[in-house]
Amino acid sequence: MTIVLTAQESMADTYAVPERQEDFASEVDLASRWLGGSVLAASDESFGEKENLLVPTPAAFVPGNYGHRGEIVDGWETKRRREPGHDWVLVRLGAAGTITAVDVDTSFFTGNFPATCRIEACGVEGYPSPRELQDAEVEWIEIVPRSALKGDGHNRFDVSDGRRFTHVRLSAFPDGGIARLRVFGRVVIDPRTIDGITIDLASQDHGGQVVTSSDGFYTSASMLNRPDKARNMGDGWETRRRRDGGPDHALFRLAMRGTIRKIEIDTAHFKYNASAEVALFGANTETMPAADAPEWRPLLARTRLQPDTRHVFEAADAFPCSFVRLDAFPDGGISRVRLWGEVVPSERKAAGYRWFNALPSKQALAVLAEAGAADEAARRIANARPMSPDAGIIADPTLAKLAKMLEGSNGEFS
Repeated sequence: MTIVLTAQESMADTYAVPERQEDFASEVDLASRWLGGSVLAASDESFGEKENLLVPTPAAFVPGNYGHRGEIVDGWETKRRREPGHDWVLVRLGAAGTITAVDVDTSFFTGNFPATCRIEACGVEGYPSPRELQDAEVEWIEIVPRSALKGDGHNRFDVSDGRRFTHVRLSAFPDGGIARLRVFGRVVIDPRTIDGITIDLASQDHGGQVVTSSDGFYTSASMLNRPDKARNMGDGWETRRRRDGGPDHALFRLAMRGTIRKIEIDTAHFKYNASAEVALFGANTETMPAADAPEWRPLLARTRLQPDTRHVFEAADAFPCSFVRLDAFPDGGISRVRLWGEVVPSERKAAGYRWFNALPSKQALAVLAEAGAADEAARRIANARPMSPDAGIIADPTLAKLAKMLEGSNGEFS
């Protein structure tokens, strides 16, 4: 069954102001396992495995639970150091981007946490091994100077460096235990990975964001655009039972302005509490429109859903969008939302320059070398950053590959 409503009817007649609303930070945990983050290597992990650092859930601890290595801990814990030096761990970010803050969580570590820590980051091409990352040629940049830690709590350090990083290195002085490491920031996508393909424009993987939702009583709408599959009913968006006439809603800021072709609504694991129907609207605006603004255009008419089912629908119209609103009737649960489409050329070009301008200097030089730039020209171009999309590429026919990297398949010299 499909119920067709006009945009005006959908928003003015059925949209109700919620009693409470969730708003979400623009930051995402770039190191999260949800995005594919990984702990590559550590100096030592005698008491607690290094992989615990990126477990997405908060740390938990059961005292008195012992194994062959001692009390079992939920974190990374090294042996007591009896020689000079310090411990360290290498992390590959699940999504490369600019880092705004780091949380060094020492939950449950009371008499055995490090006294101080330092955090460095680097940006590199490809998929380097731990040994390659520790080569002297790698440009490690200090983003958090050596700082004191408190035990059994969150230690958040703000970061002001605006460069794009792919890896971080956490140093712990001299030894001890850390439960979790969160690397908050904003995704800066490598534009070379999206040329010529359709992508999920809403995905966290690409920088999409759930901006707000009408309700997150049971579980948060911020999980809707995770790039993975939901594992259970708790790994999705579930609202309370609604007792008024309006639907619940979630609003997405797309990673980049694009034209949506397919809409995927997944109610996996929601068997008795899935949303009954959904409708979607798109807006091509710089800022988020009000719920009843005329800028919202229908993407999917009000359409029935099945419980515990992955649904794929055609978009009703093909037009560029920067924001999408999902209305869920009347309430209930949805595990994932995918909005498949193509990035518009102007947005692809802007993303190319945003990426190139944010690269650390050595990575920028590596990119320029790959594009065929001679050493002197590469240094000149790298030092000329930030480059503007309006100015175009340096008119050098030998840099055609760089033009394509920055401006996409339609990249041309100015």
